[in-house]
Amino acid sequence: MSKQHCVIVGGSSGIGLSTAKWLLKAGYKVTITGRNLEKLNEASHFLEGQEEKMVMNAADRKSVQTALNAIGAFDHLVLAVGSTKGAGPFASVNMDDVRTSFEEKVFPHFQTAQAALRFLATDGSITFVSAVTAHAAMPGTAGIGAANAAIAALVPILAAELKPLRVNAVSPGVIDTPWWNFLSEDQRAQVFADYATRTPVGRVGHPDDIAQTIAFLITNRFMTGEVVICDGGLRLMV
Repeated sequence: MSKQHCVIVGGSSGIGLSTAKWLLKAGYKVTITGRNLEKLNEASHFLEGQEEKMVMNAADRKSVQTALNAIGAFDHLVLAVGSTKGAGPFASVNMDDVRTSFEEKVFPHFQTAQAALRFLATDGSITFVSAVTAHAAMPGTAGIGAANAAIAALVPILAAELKPLRVNAVSPGVIDTPWWNFLSEDQRAQVFADYATRTPVGRVGHPDDIAQTIAFLITNRFMTGEVVICDGGLRLMV
């Protein structure tokens, strides 16, 4: 029996890269995509060359179509594209940043999932990566929360519409990934320490925490239409 094939969009770093590692360990064939060839090559070194890789800009429809045509048929799609834009108090958040948040995350998730339908196995799956800001009342996250909520809202609709294809999502909490690189090292350490004290498990998350959840959603064939919040309980404390 041939290996099941998973395509991870945004697979060159962070959650996507950790997911690739987990799925390779589980015996899947994995293709990672990303906009930057240098980062893809670094990811390939981390994965010991066990994966396949493809340059793709998920925000560009032509790039998505070209890459998917080259990849061909596959079984599972993971969408781990993110955006750092759109945070800030509602009264003053920059609307251009909010718009960019949708352009960098929501629209790429939407159009890549749509374009992938003719390549996906009917008994396969799509797993979106949203975020806890879609579910928790966290001041200062209206912009990014709206974008992540838009992705979460797709899940039950698509699970019903695209059956028997399974559609799920994971909503991570605060995870130690390059997403936080807009902060200095000292600022990042302070922010993580603060979140750790407010999170029931007493720490921020690691990419592997989310990768395990994504792997579960892919491998459990009785899971569909669900958004799994994996945040260490942070949403309970805000």
